[in-house]
Amino acid sequence: MPVGPLKFEIQKESTFGRATTVELPHNIIQTPVFMPVGTQGTLKGITTSQIQDLGPKIMLSNTFFLNLRPGTDVLDNFSGLHNFSGIRTNFLTDSGGFQMVSLLDLTEITEQGVEFTSPVDSKRLMLTPEESIRTQQSIGSDVMMALDDVVSAELDPVKDKARIEEATQRTTRWLDRCISAHTSQTQTLFGICQGHLDISPNGFRDQCIQVMHQRKDQMGGIAIGGLSGGETKSTFWRVVRHCCVNLPQDKPRYLMGVGYPLDVVVCAALGVDMFDCVYATRTGRFGTAFSYEGEVNLTREAFSSQKGTIVEGCACETCAKGVSRAYLNCLLKENEATGGVMVSIHNVHFLLQLMRDMRQAIIDGKSEEFVQSFVTKWCQGKIPEWVVEAMQSLGMKI
Repeated sequence: MPVGPLKFEIQKESTFGRATTVELPHNIIQTPVFMPVGTQGTLKGITTSQIQDLGPKIMLSNTFFLNLRPGTDVLDNFSGLHNFSGIRTNFLTDSGGFQMVSLLDLTEITEQGVEFTSPVDSKRLMLTPEESIRTQQSIGSDVMMALDDVVSAELDPVKDKARIEEATQRTTRWLDRCISAHTSQTQTLFGICQGHLDISPNGFRDQCIQVMHQRKDQMGGIAIGGLSGGETKSTFWRVVRHCCVNLPQDKPRYLMGVGYPLDVVVCAALGVDMFDCVYATRTGRFGTAFSYEGEVNLTREAFSSQKGTIVEGCACETCAKGVSRAYLNCLLKENEATGGVMVSIHNVHFLLQLMRDMRQAIIDGKSEEFVQSFVTKWCQGKIPEWVVEAMQSLGMKI
């Protein structure tokens, strides 16, 4: 049950976020950080050399899908995903638990684990905490996630209380099984804080937070799970803040499945260190690009003759080479895949740079000004009430 090689250090803490370093075998990560999602070991449509040019210090891949294809036999033959893919950055692997929600019609959840119907060949497969760890050890990810019992954020807290309680307690039991199954000296295990949306004193989140404190010496970091699944934004930010305030302060905090630029900046200000989401590449493939003035739908006719890059001065491959908005509009309207790839590259770069800029603002003692400036520009004067409430909770008038 090794803790793993992760080394964590806090460089600077402020009221509006913290700057830390997370040292892992393949890179030193500076936080706040966005982790691009390569579900099957790569960013969809983006080549290995382009990934290297983007320079992410850590990427996310999915245990469930890598177990289906290429499978552990192939990964073992290559001694892990790094050699198999040729990508030399850190990898974090999801345990497969999220599929309990996203593929619920294909699953059956028991104390033993999660039984899936394979979307590849319709065979029944059992994912136990032990099997999840064994698979992640075959993948060779730098950070492995414990298998958790994930319930939808849309469950009714009264009517579905028994299921929420069961999932919270089972997540703890499965964490202990993951800790026992973890044998790799070169990989670090993160636990996941569940508990639905209950942040009442001694409620389900607090129960899980207490376990995270009790087990913290057996984990390298802690994720905040169970969000971005249909809850209101007002509830979302309150759960994030509650977890950041109450989880162990000497461990990196990872907010799972969050990658919308506004959400990332707000949650980094609330104290989150690490983020992941498919949104940057998924929305990019359909022609929506990130800019500091909000999202830009490049498929609109207004861009068909517009000069200039997506964001002037942006250092991403797409903008740095002078690719015009009009050219991207033409490619996207013709359903040419290259257009979506170029927008995806821009979006991933945008989020990586956004977090680098926020980190520097924290170090320089200018995090409040940074958050105010970004939120004001992004929202174009129409700041959502939940953002106002979240920042007011930190003492910021926005």
